[in-house]
Amino acid sequence: MPSREPRNETAPRTGYVPVDDTLRASTAHRLTSTGTALLWRGDYVNARQMLTALSRRIPNSPYDKAGSPAEIFRLQRRDRARRAETLNRLLVELDADHALSLRRAPDVREACRAAYGPPAGPSVVPLRELLGVIGAHQWQLRGIEVPALSNRIHPRYSVFSPVRGEYVDLVASTPLPRPCRTAFDLGTGTGVLAAVLAHRGVGRIIATDVNPRALACAEENARRLGHGDRIAVQGPALYPPQGRADLVVCNPPWLPGTPSAGLELGVYDQDSGMLQEFLAGLCNRLLPQGEGWLIMSDLAELLGLRTRKELLHLFRASGLTVVGRHDVRPRHRRAKDRSDPLYTVRSAEVTSLWRLGIRV
Repeated sequence: MPSREPRNETAPRTGYVPVDDTLRASTAHRLTSTGTALLWRGDYVNARQMLTALSRRIPNSPYDKAGSPAEIFRLQRRDRARRAETLNRLLVELDADHALSLRRAPDVREACRAAYGPPAGPSVVPLRELLGVIGAHQWQLRGIEVPALSNRIHPRYSVFSPVRGEYVDLVASTPLPRPCRTAFDLGTGTGVLAAVLAHRGVGRIIATDVNPRALACAEENARRLGHGDRIAVQGPALYPPQGRADLVVCNPPWLPGTPSAGLELGVYDQDSGMLQEFLAGLCNRLLPQGEGWLIMSDLAELLGLRTRKELLHLFRASGLTVVGRHDVRPRHRRAKDRSDPLYTVRSAEVTSLWRLGIRV
């Protein structure tokens, strides 16, 4: 039986052992931590409880012995990867129509079709991944309230969601360049920033992304919000094939690093590739008096992953000058969590909208 190609984590593909409600959590932990994948045949609710019990048994590194925020961050990433690898060894079977036949299981067929596409026969998936699929589908149906739009954005599975609203508020409040008849939203994701620009009266917006799912998601949100006539979704690519704009907006992943899972593509920018591509192409895509808006947190600087000097050098090397900068403090839960080993860093974080122009 094939394993469903995972979207977010690495799942075992073969060699799983059937188990049921009689399995003790201690035994399950011993098996999964040594590489054995378990195919759950028991009750769905008990499977979720087993997943929780396994998670509690996986230890974290001693962060208090780390010498720097960068080392703590590295250890946290390593621990999360190991935790995901272990927990993803608890598997469930989907029937030929994406149904989950465990006792007390919900109907997951619609959620699985939204995430995986049409069924292609029976498959196995990590329970942890399936729970993510279910949660993502609920978000897609309900949407996320965006105060700057006085409306909701509906994310799709594997498309980064606008859960941190401060960067949206920056785009909603920063004065637009004059004139501002055209705009590009590069790496649009759900299309939330393109929608904000349309809401502010920009007449024509091209939204791009390298992720085909994001392109479909952004187009769907533009239609739902009544901006389908002003927002054109193009890709997969960062820049549209041709043209210039009065405003080019880019909110790249804020941390340089290698993504280890699908959703991490919205968090980690491999070798700062998206940042550099945006900056390198900006001068040739701006109209006279136009601006490029780079939305970027300084978390990478606080963690020692990148310096402010390096960022400013990228601006200069791309022929750009800083016209202005607008800052906001994060409001997300982790910035206030004193139990987080990186609380000091996260509580000091600032998100900035850099207004960039062509250097003359």
